[in-house]
Amino acid sequence: MECLERTVRNNKNRIHTAGMGKLADRTVVIGLGSPIMCDDAVGLKVSEAIESLGLPGVDTLQEAVGGLDIIPMLSGYRFAVIVDAIKTGDYGPGTVLIFDPESFDCTVHDVPAHDVNLATAIKIGRQMDDSIMPEAIKFVAVEVKDLQTMSEDMTPEVTAAVEPARNAVLHIISGFRGQATNR
Repeated sequence: MECLERTVRNNKNRIHTAGMGKLADRTVVIGLGSPIMCDDAVGLKVSEAIESLGLPGVDTLQEAVGGLDIIPMLSGYRFAVIVDAIKTGDYGPGTVLIFDPESFDCTVHDVPAHDVNLATAIKIGRQMDDSIMPEAIKFVAVEVKDLQTMSEDMTPEVTAAVEPARNAVLHIISGFRGQATNR
């Protein structure tokens, strides 16, 4: 419930420029996951860690959504970082990975709306109105161990990854700020 209340509070404070053809010179950090499904909460925890820093020009959201629901959260922002759990089996639990949207091009498919993944949703958002979608989007993913257990506690490996993932997000935000300065 606390996560839901924080999300509502954050959404009320968002600056929207959607429909005006101009992006707010702001960055949004969207943590995705479920607070009650063990390691799936890592995106939420990283976004909360960024929120606690009170960075100027940075808004944070903690959401338990997917698919097309991501589009309104991204719209109007110049830059976006999406933080989420990933389970590839290729890396040890707690490994922090950084991706560009193009990294997921092979996962973009024509599917029913309820089956849309994040990469497909971003592509649809750009097709609908590219002028309201962020100029740059990055993904920070944490390789997880357990997405099946109903628990508010993450595994030790993933808990230990929150700080390195937070640092990865801060590095990306710094790069975005450099891009904004060079324009």
